Amino acid sequence: MRKDTLTRLGLYLSKKPLSQAKLARMTGISKDRISRLHVDLSTKPTVEEAYLISLALNVTVQEIAEFICVNLSLRPESEWDIPKRKK
Repeated sequence: MRKDTLTRLGLYLSKKPLSQAKLARMTGISKDRISRLHVDLSTKPTVEEAYLISLALNVTVQEIAEFICVNLSLRPESEWDIPKRKK
C-alpha cells in the first residue's frame, strides 16, 4: 500500500509489526473499521478505538495522539475573542 494513501493512523500502524486482522481480533474493532481507519481520510478514530489500539500495541494513547495530531495547533491568540453581536 502506498504511504500517500494512508491516514495518519494508517501510517503509524503500518510501522508496527501487527496485521490489521490481528489488531481487529485483539481489540474487537471490526476488520472493516480497521481498514477504514487505515485508508479513509474522512474516518477518525474514537477515543475508545485509540485506547484499544494503544493497548494492543503496548504504547500510550498519547503517543498515538501526538503522531496523528502532529500538524494541529491552536488558533492565534488574536482570534480567541468572540466578536460582540450588534443588538
